[in-house]
Amino acid sequence: MTDAADFTRTAVVLARGLGTRMRAAGPTGSGLSSRQAAAAACGYKALMPIGEHRLIDYGLSALADAGITRAVLVVGPEHEDFRSHIDSLELKRLTIDLAVQAEPRGTADAVLAAEPAVGAEPFLMVNGDNHYPLRALRDLAHHRGHALAGFERAALVADSNIPAERIAAFALVRARDGLLEEIVEKPSPQVVRAAGAHALVSMNAFGFTSEIFAACRRITPSPRGELEIVDAVRALPGPVSVLPATGAVLDLSRREDIAAVEARLAGVEVSL
Repeated sequence: MTDAADFTRTAVVLARGLGTRMRAAGPTGSGLSSRQAAAAACGYKALMPIGEHRLIDYGLSALADAGITRAVLVVGPEHEDFRSHIDSLELKRLTIDLAVQAEPRGTADAVLAAEPAVGAEPFLMVNGDNHYPLRALRDLAHHRGHALAGFERAALVADSNIPAERIAAFALVRARDGLLEEIVEKPSPQVVRAAGAHALVSMNAFGFTSEIFAACRRITPSPRGELEIVDAVRALPGPVSVLPATGAVLDLSRREDIAAVEARLAGVEVSL
């Protein structure tokens, strides 16, 4: 039996996202509640009102179900709304800390912002605007060493709220004997067709040791001028396991995602 001390207990949640697509009013924007419309206008994704809670509450509850006891939310300098929301929660299973990313310099930079809070502890890294299946989070938390969750593309199309054309643009994961060989970002339509429906894709759900911080410092900005966590993963000195993942991943990137995410999470209990 695996000792509980071997399980990862900390999660870093990237919650700063600028929400450019969310702020852009779309044809379905009129279906939002007044609270949702106000959050969308500010670009809030993680703090989007969903039922009686906020989107991030559901994600944090799932992390707690997976055995996580501490969450570090990476936010921007103006994070009063996050602080106010966290202070309003009755926390029984989690402690929640904020880490400030001074400038929006990419996902690897966001992870570096969490280093003072995380220290030498292993941790999960997930997106604040996604809701992940419990089994995927639990598998990552129980894995020792670096790992990423690889979701089968066809299953994501069938089970998630994400349109197939958006999923086709997600990073492809190529593995051999359970270990990562390559991550192909923004694959061309030809590469997507060649990979097939059962290809694995990354939904930015990782398990890391503290080695990831040094890897984040070794990389240079990508062509779009950001420090990308994918480049840091490539810079890790040791192997990265690919854990096959099943279940629906919910994504809230645009206003038109809100109704579907709210319907999927209706009745889901939140326990923090």
